Amino acid sequence: MHTTHPTSPVDSRNSLSAQPVIDIRSLAPGDDATAFRTLNEEWITRYFTLEAKDRETLNDPVHSILLKGGHIFMAYAGSEAIGCVALIPMRDGVYELSKMAVSPHLRGRGLGRRLLQHAIAQARKIGARSLFLGSNTRLRDAIHLYESVGFLHVKPETLPPMPYSRADVFMEMPLEPDSQ
Repeated sequence: MHTTHPTSPVDSRNSLSAQPVIDIRSLAPGDDATAFRTLNEEWITRYFTLEAKDRETLNDPVHSILLKGGHIFMAYAGSEAIGCVALIPMRDGVYELSKMAVSPHLRGRGLGRRLLQHAIAQARKIGARSLFLGSNTRLRDAIHLYESVGFLHVKPETLPPMPYSRADVFMEMPLEPDSQ
């Protein structure tokens, strides 16, 4: 179901200014995490198969991410959850950037970039030393996005173990702490 309001992309689909007003908020323990699971299940099952680690993370993001010191950021257009990304702590200041998704009807509008930039800024604020991720060569747009913000291709053995068999692209971004 999609409700139309003045800032809705449905109203001005062909306009260059068809960006909905986006609010990015942290998901907290006790918040409804259904959209986090739904957004991720959509893209994963579109291209791949849900793996055991996906199910563990998506079925209980509070215990698998938040209570381990991680963060989940949700993007909203009005009351509709339209995107998400997670920072999962791995070891001393190293976080996995994971579970990034944008609603299919809003892809290609820069929302993934906004989520990614938000996650990187938040990682700096919490003192992360680096971010890493695993992706797949089939996800060319995502890989290009990661490259465009400064992620570098690395060998998988230089990163913490990657639990996803679909991962065949490995990237890392060293971070400088936020000076603010």
